[in-house]
Amino acid sequence: MRDGRPVDATDYVAVEAPLQVRIGGVPFATIMRTPGQDRELAAGFLFAERVLRHPDDLGTIEHCVDTDASHPENIVNVGLTGASAAAAAEALAGRRAVVASSACGVCGRRSIEELATDCVPVEPVPDISGSVIAALPAALRRGQSAFQQTGGLHAAGLFATDGSLIAAAEDVGRHNAVDKVVGGRVLRDELPLRNTLLCVSGRTSFEIVQKAWAAGIPCVVAVSAPSSLAIEVAEAAGITLVGFARDGGFNTYTGQVGGSTGQRDADR
Repeated sequence: MRDGRPVDATDYVAVEAPLQVRIGGVPFATIMRTPGQDRELAAGFLFAERVLRHPDDLGTIEHCVDTDASHPENIVNVGLTGASAAAAAEALAGRRAVVASSACGVCGRRSIEELATDCVPVEPVPDISGSVIAALPAALRRGQSAFQQTGGLHAAGLFATDGSLIAAAEDVGRHNAVDKVVGGRVLRDELPLRNTLLCVSGRTSFEIVQKAWAAGIPCVVAVSAPSSLAIEVAEAAGITLVGFARDGGFNTYTGQVGGSTGQRDADR
């Protein structure tokens, strides 16, 4: 309907399809995602889940080549070595295959205490410019070509401290977009991601800060609100957490940006 009248038109919609992640041929997780950058998504997801412990433990990661498989383009098989192979075997033995929706990821599966044991505090970025932070959402939007067509995709971008874009990804799931960005760096063996900024197009949840912590990203910026648990995790990790980055302004919840200091308080 346009101006109260029916109009025939063609609409473009975001694709959502399952990606089954197998470890050594055994199903581990099914992720509802937008196809594209599947290898990066699988690598980032397994790294955030602490199954892939180090990029050097990634033996192979490829789409299914079994011609008898139904929709092999929606299956990625991962081969792990070293400590990651042992971690994968333990994870496979200890739980059923995970289903991660595009809406919420694997919500709250790891506690702050587990993360604190498994991940060291990140190294803070010195002197983060407020003008750089304020410009990140617009820079990320310029890289959202699929969003321009569909209006139905989230995005995540990894930036240098001067605001230049390093990598970006789009997906129906906010968590998937972050996994794709981080997974690309895992495949390049570039972790930890010191002196970088992560910008996401929606709100900041516990899982997004968890993924940033695992990757060693010291600053997370979002155009919308953080959750209370996201703030707690960021504080424990030493991550600078910024929300409501829009229209040239932003809120600092933890850390410090351009003279704005985040303070955790029950009344704030």
